[in-house]
Amino acid sequence: MIIWNPWHGCHKISEGCLHCYMYCLDAKRGIDTSRVFRTKNFGMPLARGRNGAFRIPAGMELFVGLSTDFFVEEADAWRPEAWNVIRRRPDVAFRILTKRAARIRDHLPPDWGDGWENVMLQVTTENQARTDERLPLLLSLPAKHLGFMAAPLIGPVDASPYLASGRIEQVLCGGENYDGARPCRHEWVASLSAQCRRCGVQFDFIETGTVFVKDGKTYRIPDKRAQSRQAFLSGLSVRGRPVRFNLRHPGNTLFDEPVVPRTAPFRDACSTCGSRMTCNGCSNCGACDAPSPPGP
Repeated sequence: MIIWNPWHGCHKISEGCLHCYMYCLDAKRGIDTSRVFRTKNFGMPLARGRNGAFRIPAGMELFVGLSTDFFVEEADAWRPEAWNVIRRRPDVAFRILTKRAARIRDHLPPDWGDGWENVMLQVTTENQARTDERLPLLLSLPAKHLGFMAAPLIGPVDASPYLASGRIEQVLCGGENYDGARPCRHEWVASLSAQCRRCGVQFDFIETGTVFVKDGKTYRIPDKRAQSRQAFLSGLSVRGRPVRFNLRHPGNTLFDEPVVPRTAPFRDACSTCGSRMTCNGCSNCGACDAPSPPGP
């Protein structure tokens, strides 16, 4: 998958942040995650190759802000420029993830209207309390595409009333990783999977997390490739209704052809990856090259 982090850093605001993976990874590099700074990749979606074509071709999807929060307060001055980057690539889909659901409405672009065709707004819902806090806020927004991410899943979640609205298109789910990871339980994932199946919503169980509990047995799976494979083998992901972004070429002339969704090449290990349904191809991160220990 392709990730765009226009800025880096965040500060913790809820239970899911307690053992934040970015805090753990940044600590190993001597970086203070609580300091939010603009990255050198700010303009990445607009970068062009020597032939003048965009490096990220039309029809691709970008996950936005996985090392930050798109609506973090410290980025308020930069966000209008980031919206402009997104505005200039109507041929690319942007998936924006946030824990700050209460800030979204006041920080949408002035021409947002009833939403942009190339943007999915997503919130995280790590437990029932945050589900009931953030999903009503998400559903109150004008938007073409909505989703949520139950990760790190640290408790059971009943999202049935929100899924029944018909506006949620996709749910991502995963356990917690790195230092102090709290257990993710199979029955929590299975319950959310069943809720999505009943409502025809795509459900992606992307990884088990470091500590996964099933049938009373605790499995410790530090290797993320193994986590992803076990999530895939669980059979809990649900295809649901396809997410369709109505993408268009920049300029949107009368004679433009519709933008066809694209994928990058998949590697052999991708065939059993938990993120397969929500991924647009291999980014050659190297994770597939590491040995993978057995799991549950």
